[in-house]
Amino acid sequence: MAFAELNALILFFVNFLTDLVAAIGYPGIFVLMAMESATLPVPSEVVVPFAGYLALQGVFDFWAVVIVSSLANLAGSLVAYAVGFYLGRGFILKYGKYVLLKERVLAIAEEWFKKYGDRAVFFSRMLPVIRTFISLPAGVGKMHLPKFIFYTFIGSLPWNFTLAYLGFWLGDKWMVILDYSHWISFAVVVAVATIIILHFVRKRKSL
Repeated sequence: MAFAELNALILFFVNFLTDLVAAIGYPGIFVLMAMESATLPVPSEVVVPFAGYLALQGVFDFWAVVIVSSLANLAGSLVAYAVGFYLGRGFILKYGKYVLLKERVLAIAEEWFKKYGDRAVFFSRMLPVIRTFISLPAGVGKMHLPKFIFYTFIGSLPWNFTLAYLGFWLGDKWMVILDYSHWISFAVVVAVATIIILHFVRKRKSL
């Protein structure tokens, strides 16, 4: 596929997603973000910043965008968790290609989960690619469901807040986010990790 054709295809896809959000509103945000977390190829880097831009226009409430997006991430993640829990790794490897899941990507998510355990579900929500697929190994590993729900929702909040805020702040230039999504992910993880470390340091000093 030629570069110009690829760009045209990407632009068509972006326009389709943004038109859907603009036409349906919060349900559109919810459906698209749930699809992303259910391992379907829907980029939150398009949906949430655009919704943040619409919040600037007064179409949406900013905090409603963040909460709806995070609840949708939880809903979609529960679907992926159930697939891993009930159907197992073999099913995921056999049918993962239909949602563009490669074995190499699944292996990375599995390694991340094995290395960091429950915390992986929290931090992975802010990382490219892994955030989409981490629910699968969590399900295969039979992670305690209440913990999975808690870490998934809490981990989705910083990511969605950042994307919505950037869309709000950048206004009609919100699409520039697509060129820097990896750096945004890194910055969010560093910021959240720093906040957690400072919290524990202060708590320890107060003892």
